Amino acid sequence: MKFGTSGLRGLSVDLKGRASALYAMAFGKYLLKSGKAQTGDVILIGRDFRDSSPEISGNCAGALAALGFRIFDCGNVPTPALALYGLESKAACLMITGSHIPADRNGIKFYRPDGEIDKSDEAAITALAAEIEKSGEAVIQAPAAMEDREAICRQLFFERNTALLPEGALSGLKIGVYQHSTVARDLLVDVLAHYGAEVTVLGRSDSFIPVDTEAVSEETITLMKRWVSDHSFDTIVSTDGDGDRPLVADETGTPLRGDLLGLIAANFLGARIVVTPVTSNSGIEVAGSFAVKRTRVGSPFVITGMEEAVAAGDDRVMGFEANGGLLTASPFDVNGQNVRALPTRDCFIPMLAVLSLAAARRQPLSAIATSYKLPFAAADRLENFPVETSAALMQHLRASDENLRSFLQPIGAVATKSDIDGLRMTLTDGRIIHFRPSGNAPEMRCYVEAGSEPAALDLLHAGLNRIRGWAAAR
Repeated sequence: MKFGTSGLRGLSVDLKGRASALYAMAFGKYLLKSGKAQTGDVILIGRDFRDSSPEISGNCAGALAALGFRIFDCGNVPTPALALYGLESKAACLMITGSHIPADRNGIKFYRPDGEIDKSDEAAITALAAEIEKSGEAVIQAPAAMEDREAICRQLFFERNTALLPEGALSGLKIGVYQHSTVARDLLVDVLAHYGAEVTVLGRSDSFIPVDTEAVSEETITLMKRWVSDHSFDTIVSTDGDGDRPLVADETGTPLRGDLLGLIAANFLGARIVVTPVTSNSGIEVAGSFAVKRTRVGSPFVITGMEEAVAAGDDRVMGFEANGGLLTASPFDVNGQNVRALPTRDCFIPMLAVLSLAAARRQPLSAIATSYKLPFAAADRLENFPVETSAALMQHLRASDENLRSFLQPIGAVATKSDIDGLRMTLTDGRIIHFRPSGNAPEMRCYVEAGSEPAALDLLHAGLNRIRGWAAAR
């Protein structure tokens, strides 16, 4: 078990066993010891559609009930819907999800009554889990009685998202919703139809399909291109497994980058401060009237950056990740409504922001994207790439400038480099290449920027090939 960029992750077979109950117990003890909750308080549990999630959910419920908590079952709901319900009811939450990673893995996202846990919370929970193991204290795995709150959780999130735009704001748009196995699939249809869009459901699946909105697979892109051709859609929208990362494709079936969606959402909200990881497009700083703060990758780091801005007296503070997931640390006035802060990743505001912009301008999404004139960016990953190999590569590249120069020699010369998260190099010709091991899975990621799309794709392929070659030569 390991905390990554967003929550605890591990093999599904392990989490279906004692491990999930152990970490749920550690989380419950942490809440009690820190005074963030008391015996008898409510804890909410939600889950995605993975086969392993119901059993893991039951394990967690049993462990927390044994500590004296009341458990509300929120069923299969998006992570931001669960988090919103937790904030409104001042209740801690657990979301059982592995997000976008394959079904043989799963995870748990933890929320205090005041929002998503941070890195110090993760360390405390990990230490308590180790103490429980060392002491031999019994860990209850048996499922506990839970009170059904799924309908309430869904309705609260629906009401939030149907207050963001004027009535009929999406009228005239023909939208395909790729439902696959995301827990947001029905809410997406309901919200888009509420605003007057013509909605067609696509690709609903009873088995779990991992969809990574930051590195959309060729298979998914091929599906979307076929669907837009067959149905003449203005767009196809979808999310990852737990509904906190948006996927928006234009009228050709080509996905829009998540950081572009975050930028459009920042302008839509009228943000003053935007916090985003170093992996987001380098053109964001000059694309709006807001100040930008860069962080490491992962929602805990974005949240910390937003909290620092609020503590400094700033308002209209928000953040987004390169995957498009949007977080708000301040309330925002939108469409005459005061929309409360939701400091966890949300896919709905970025989607509604870009779709309403396209409807208002009567422009295709491809034209909307081009109008921002951002550097061309691309990203991909090597899957099933051993964590040990990733660590060895990064150690080698950091060891000396000569190692880095030699590794990149076939690609270009380094002008500057950043070590905020992974290694991000600006080359002498202005191109950017960034190597970073995933924080959630055995994957090695590569991010690039260049002056044209072909140049960006060439640089991406060259970077991935250098990583493959280095690993094979070890």
